[in-house]
Formats: sequence, C-alpha cells, structure tokens
Amino acid sequence: MDFRRINGLPPYVFAEIDALKLRARRAGHDVIDLGFGNPDIASPDVAVDKLVEAARNPRNHRYSASRGIPKLRQAVADLYLRRFGVTVDPEREVVTTIGAKEGLSHLMWVLVGPGDTALVPAPSYPIHIYAPLFAGADVRMVRLEGLGTADEVGAGEAFFGNLVEAWESAWPKPKVVIFSFPHNPTTACIDLATMERLVDFAREHGVVLVHDFAYSDTAFDGYSPPSILQVPGASDVAVELYTLTKSFSMAGWRVAFLVGNAEVVAALTKLKSYLDYGTFQPIQIASIVAMNEAPDYPKVVNEIYLHRRNALCDGLERIGWEVPRPKGTMFVWAPIPEPYRAMGSLEFAKFLVSDAKVATSPGVGFGPGGDGFVRFALIENEQRIAQAMRTLRRTLTRL
Repeated sequence: MDFRRINGLPPYVFAEIDALKLRARRAGHDVIDLGFGNPDIASPDVAVDKLVEAARNPRNHRYSASRGIPKLRQAVADLYLRRFGVTVDPEREVVTTIGAKEGLSHLMWVLVGPGDTALVPAPSYPIHIYAPLFAGADVRMVRLEGLGTADEVGAGEAFFGNLVEAWESAWPKPKVVIFSFPHNPTTACIDLATMERLVDFAREHGVVLVHDFAYSDTAFDGYSPPSILQVPGASDVAVELYTLTKSFSMAGWRVAFLVGNAEVVAALTKLKSYLDYGTFQPIQIASIVAMNEAPDYPKVVNEIYLHRRNALCDGLERIGWEVPRPKGTMFVWAPIPEPYRAMGSLEFAKFLVSDAKVATSPGVGFGPGGDGFVRFALIENEQRIAQAMRTLRRTLTRL
C-alpha cells in the first residue's frame, strides 16, 4: 500500500533503543532510563483534585470547544502578563491545542504546503523537522552545532548568523521559521536581543516566526528564557507555543496554547474546528486551576531538575566524561567521548544499554548535526542518577 505522508519517513531510531530496553528488562536487568524525555514529577495537587471533582460532574462529559473554554484562554493570557509582562487578547490571540506537538503539526497545515519551504534548526526535536514535511513543504536546515556550549549572547549571535546564511541559500524563500529556545536537544539558550533581531528579520522578509517555548520555565544559573512576544510588535509576525507539559509537569494531560499573531491563531482555530472538539473539559478546568492557583509550581519543578542536572554533570565529570552544563531544558547534550566516537550515536547508545544498563537518546535521531552526541533526560531521581554513574564508570573503561 502507498501511505503517502509516512512513506518518506526514516526508521525511528529511538525505537531500537526502546526494544533493547525491553529485552534487558525482560531478562531481569534494571535499566536506568535517561532517554525518553517523559517527566516523572507529579502534577500540582490542586490540579489533580480539581480534575477529579470536574470529572464527577456529568455536564463536563460532553463535547467541549476546540479552541479551549474561555476561562482557560484567559488563564494563559493572565500567565503571560504575570510571567512575561505581555498582554494578549484571549479571544483573538490564544487558541488551546492538544499538546504542543498537535498544535505545531496542524499549524503547519495552515502556514505551508507543497512548493513552500520552512527554516528549521538542526539538530532539532523531530516534530520541528517533520511537521512542515507532513504539510507537503520542504525543510531547509539552520545549523546549531556547538551552540550548546556558548552563553546565550554568543549562541544567539551564532544562531542568527546561521539563519541568515540558510535564508540566503534557500530557494524558494522560506515562509516560516521554526525555532525553540531553550533548545531540545542541544540545550542552547539565546537572549532577548536575538529575539528582537528575529522579529526585525521576519518583518523585513515577510515570514512567520513559530517559537516552540516548551522550556519556558526550565532554566538555571540565573538565566530567564525570553518569550518572543516580549519584543514590541512581535505579534505582527510571530506566534508562540506555550505548554503545561514541563513547567507544570502535566505531560500526559496534553494542554498547550498557540499565542500571538491574531490572523495565524484564527487560521489554526478554523482548521481545528473541523478536526477536534478540544481536550476533555475536566482537564481544561483543572489546567485553569494549575495556572491560577499554583503559579509558583514551575519553580518547584525547576529546582528538582537543577539538582538532577548537577548530579548528572558532576557524575559524568568524575568518570572523565566532559559535558557542557546546560542553562536550560531538562536534558544534557553529551558529546560522545573520543575513544567511542567512531561508533556513532546509535551504536554507542546501544552499547550503553547493553553494557551499562543506562538508556540515552542517540543524537542521530534529532537530524543533521546530532550524530556525535547522545542526550540524557533528567527523568530519574538523584539516587538513580548516581547508580547510573557507577555503572557507566565500569563500562566506559577507555575514558
């Protein structure tokens, strides 16, 4: 059969690591999973309690609104004002999505199509690369190699320079620029001045900026990630995806928002009205409570990730594996140690599962520029991370 939208997809390399994990566990081995970025921290108690209460009300069992109920859109508008000092209109500039991946994927359906191109960082979170491709567009890559080791000013300057270079060499000229900072997987961070340059660039060249702000609150060492909407006039050319997944540790709830340019928000809202009836209404109600009644919960979550980051980076350093200490995200982007570099990231990740019983994500799965790295996710507690360091020390004897 001809499955048009998926025939061109490469093999999902992460599935090979998942299969190795499963075989090892079936054989009775304890595999410490630092691969899949699936948050393990509990969601806010007030949200869980409200979910239970709302789910017991049969009026909430009916279809909801695909754009999100009004109080939910108002809650995210209030959050943007409180957190970023940005005023957005909840009626015209906010639409609720069923997670950021759904929002980005369907957003590409209304922004690009066959014959169009999009600029996307590489390496990158896979959906950033494939969402434009699913819409029939072509993708041109913006190099991100090495940005994770620079400070936010240096990384911002390098990213913007690489973007201009990619723009100038692309034909036809891209209609959309997708980016995400703090960045998964490279952990690169940029400053507000770079956001300002991006807005000026978009205005000059007539492109739409799409910022996936998944790690808006996951930042360390005094770094505060900027929203693109903090730039005056950004809503003329930009939209941003804000999600409760990492900030409020509500991954399985699938609640996110597209915020910004009213015309783009209206286009996605219209498309979604044909595709879905929105997230289960008790989840929407509980999400309102999370944002309004637990506004400091992201700080609680962030503190946990900070301690895990330190435990992982300190542990790797002690065994001789030098890695940059990220200032954002819930990941560590680790260059493969020189004695093992020729293996490539997939074989090295397999080696770590088989010999050390530690799972990571191979960098090749994140697109061009990723093959010299593996990604650690901070999804185990400090005791389990320490255990992983002990087994890695025994396995990586050539360090």
